Amino acid sequence: MFFGENTYYIVKALHIISIISWMAGLLYLPRIFVYHTQVKFGSDASKILTIMGRKLYKYIINIAGFLSFFFGIWLIHLTGSSIWLHAKMTLVILLLLFHLYLGCCQRKFEKGENKHSEKFYRIINEVPTVIMIAIIFIVVFKGVY
Repeated sequence: MFFGENTYYIVKALHIISIISWMAGLLYLPRIFVYHTQVKFGSDASKILTIMGRKLYKYIINIAGFLSFFFGIWLIHLTGSSIWLHAKMTLVILLLLFHLYLGCCQRKFEKGENKHSEKFYRIINEVPTVIMIAIIFIVVFKGVY
């Protein structure tokens, strides 16, 4: 194994760290969008929020998302698949789709083409939270059922 006898624990820790980073980005970017809807396109505030959103998406969300998948696949290789994992992966795919959707929203803000309201972004800000809660329950209770 790559890390010796502690490979599983090291990969699991790296997976958890990358998931925390990915989730932080998925939770924060819609909040930036809320603020972005409150300013005029092209204003100084709009330019700052555009840069913040772009950097968050490019350097945190994308990288942490990739690492989450990388370490997750490595864990599957180390431990094998099971029924609970299929349920978890379905929810992870939903998070990935949400991730990609946020990228589309970010590009629309950059072009001044956002059509959604502040309220819309406040509501979708809850999507990753609900999915994350479901995933945590699946993982915690995996051995019970």
